Amino acid sequence: MEFKNADDELHYFRRRLTGAGSFVLFAFVVLFARFVWLQVFQHSYYQTRAEDNRISLVPILPNRGLIIDRNGVVLARNYSAYTLEITPSKVVDLEKTIDELEQVIEIQAKDRKRFKRLLEESRNFESLPIRNRLSDEEVAKFIARRYRFPGVDVKARLFRQYPFNESASHLLGYIGRITDRDLTTIEERDMEDNYRGTEHFGKSGLEQKYEFDLHGQTGFEQVEVDSSGRAVRVLSRIPPVAGNNLTLTVDAKLQEVAEQAFGDRRGALVAIEPATGGILALVSMPGFDPNLFVDGIDTQSWDALNNSLDKPMINRALNGTYPPGSTFKPYMALAALENGKRTPQQTIFDPGYYNFGGHVFHDDKKGGHGSVNMYKSIVESCDTYYYMLANDLGIDSIAGFMRQFGFGQRTGIDIEGESEGVLPSQEWKRKRFKRPDQQRWYAGETISIGIGQGYNAYTPIQLAQAMATLANNGVMYRPHIVKFVADTKTGAAIPVEPRPLRTIPLKPGNIEIIKQALVGVNKEGTGSRAFVGAEYVSAGKTGTAQVYSLKGEKYSEGHVKERMRDHALFIAFAPAEQPRIALAVLVENGGFGAQAAAPIARQVLDYYLLGKRPKTPAPADETDAEED
Repeated sequence: MEFKNADDELHYFRRRLTGAGSFVLFAFVVLFARFVWLQVFQHSYYQTRAEDNRISLVPILPNRGLIIDRNGVVLARNYSAYTLEITPSKVVDLEKTIDELEQVIEIQAKDRKRFKRLLEESRNFESLPIRNRLSDEEVAKFIARRYRFPGVDVKARLFRQYPFNESASHLLGYIGRITDRDLTTIEERDMEDNYRGTEHFGKSGLEQKYEFDLHGQTGFEQVEVDSSGRAVRVLSRIPPVAGNNLTLTVDAKLQEVAEQAFGDRRGALVAIEPATGGILALVSMPGFDPNLFVDGIDTQSWDALNNSLDKPMINRALNGTYPPGSTFKPYMALAALENGKRTPQQTIFDPGYYNFGGHVFHDDKKGGHGSVNMYKSIVESCDTYYYMLANDLGIDSIAGFMRQFGFGQRTGIDIEGESEGVLPSQEWKRKRFKRPDQQRWYAGETISIGIGQGYNAYTPIQLAQAMATLANNGVMYRPHIVKFVADTKTGAAIPVEPRPLRTIPLKPGNIEIIKQALVGVNKEGTGSRAFVGAEYVSAGKTGTAQVYSLKGEKYSEGHVKERMRDHALFIAFAPAEQPRIALAVLVENGGFGAQAAAPIARQVLDYYLLGKRPKTPAPADETDAEED
């Protein structure tokens, strides 16, 4: 029998005990060190994390700013309507609840889709709309059954509304659901926090351009939540600040008069206050109803707008580019005076055509106008006079002079998406075309430029700005729609200061010669029929822009398909002695300017200057019509 050595056993036991004790001590040291690290050095960090888990910020959306015309008429506002809303954290089975709700109140597929997207973007204790704009009957039906739907309630929310529907739609624009592109814009402006919970964003017009003024400042509620994410109580509240209001230079009544004057015709009108550059009316026909886009436009309405031959979504006043036709002639005449190429008394003989390099350029009047000086060339709109003048001036001289009036340049109006247009020159052609034979400027191309045809292509707002500059004796202002921005936080009205872009160095005597001829147009010339009996003196110029080449055949409106007919144009300012309004009118495929565009201008001028709606002037007869 073998006996163990007690001393050895005790020694081994002590060693094991010492090892175990050392390990336990080491573990306690590590735990204590970790405790010190977390409680002392990382205290602030984890306290913040804990508070973040306990407290959540719920955004409170601000009221969007109003858009008001110069006389206080509200063009874009907000109204309160009932919505059916679900708080996901208070609902056990979300899909089942929605299915049961559908038995009480109509919920369409688009409503479910929108709700699902909102659910992905929000926290489960936030109240989310499943149906907007409930009728009183629907509200009553749900209230009677509310006990069946815990976590579902009816709430009041604000919605954007455009009370005049299609009127001024291209000017105002519209708002729609925020897209990824909009989110990029928000991130670039470092405005993500201010757009938390926001569903809409300006898509076009003033709603887009002044989005960050109109939106306002989002408020927040600090909400304490439990471990399940349910709201327990509101700890604090920062109220939202409503968006800034926009007061416009536009006269809503004048806008309405202009739109009604177009009837069902396509076209554009821009009216400007020459002394400030303020837009009085900006019309693009046809328009669209911006109310359709607020909650997301339905497929049927979008297809109707997008596939229409009339292209109602295009802002013709800013985006449409058209040959100016004979409305170009007054500027050609002024260029001739400024460059010393013509005197007012100097005459040419017009046989009804101009022969250049073996090519015959026909005048609009068969047999010609006979002896023509500068006054007569504008009043009767003699093409031959300007064929010759264009050849004498040369294309680069024409382009250099016209550039001063803003032709072929964006005006800088406070709406996005303005087209540049085309002011032709040798340099422009070299940049425009690739082949050397296409890049060369031919002398014969200059001839048609003189009567506003050829490569010429300008927007109606460029024509209006040029006319306003002429009326203002060469002082050019930037066209603008917003008169001032009213800060709802401070109450201050921040004006959009009228500032001259430039002053064109023109001789006063030369400007007066052109103005007298433009007055003659409406007194005895191509625009006279539309201004019979006017109680004020106006200045204007008719224009007809060719759309479709007839290859030498005589144009006959009745024998040409409607969309191949010429465009009708008219530019004007009034009163002639002290201009208060300048405008440009374009009627697409309207035929002759005197017949289609000038009567629209007459109604607009009569209302603005006299405060009354005139009877529609009789259309020009065939004699007048053939002279633009």
